[in-house]
Amino acid sequence: MKILMILTSHDQLGNTGRKTGFWLEELAAPYFVFRDAGVGITLASPKGGQPPLDPKSNEPAFQTEQTRRFEQDAAATAALANTLKLSDINQADYDSVFFPGGHGPLWDLTNDRYALALIEDMLSAGKPVALVCHAPGILTNVKAPDRKPIAAGRAVTGFTDSEEEAMHLVEVVPYLLEDVLKEQGAKFSKTADWGVHVVQDGLLITGQNPASSSQAAKTLLIALQRQGAA
Repeated sequence: MKILMILTSHDQLGNTGRKTGFWLEELAAPYFVFRDAGVGITLASPKGGQPPLDPKSNEPAFQTEQTRRFEQDAAATAALANTLKLSDINQADYDSVFFPGGHGPLWDLTNDRYALALIEDMLSAGKPVALVCHAPGILTNVKAPDRKPIAAGRAVTGFTDSEEEAMHLVEVVPYLLEDVLKEQGAKFSKTADWGVHVVQDGLLITGQNPASSSQAAKTLLIALQRQGAA
């Protein structure tokens, strides 16, 4: 089994002058869920190479057992430093794709034609797709075969408006993914801020926030095992 994990290459938090990128827990927790299950993992990003880490995600308050494990793991850190370019990825080489979040994807992956095409192609090929936290915002530009928004009529979740308010970034982010997905006709659900919430609708799996990333990865593995990809 081979899973592709796609990270953001965007490192500027709007016009604040602060840095952003991917959220460490949302990479580390799923990474080890997959690796400990014997899954082959490939990391990719729009620009390739070392993706930017949101520095806030590595502050002591947000570190976890898995983030510390990742930083101490030579194979994991080497893979992160050498991500493939998203434009070089062929979905036929993988059984599934997982998108960690962080604020970065709101700016680049949301509008990346390779990311959008990859999701559309994976779903068309009957392969499950998982996105966590801010990454479900990418779905706002993904189309179904009838060219309607992929989220229309689907059950999804993602980083909520109230969680964005708690981060004091409502006026900074380019869009609020909860609002846009609802406007597109998605059946958006959520739990309490920072709680674990994962939604599966057919081949589409979404997680609300960093705390949901491990469960989203486990849900993806179960979906793959049911398909006989293991």
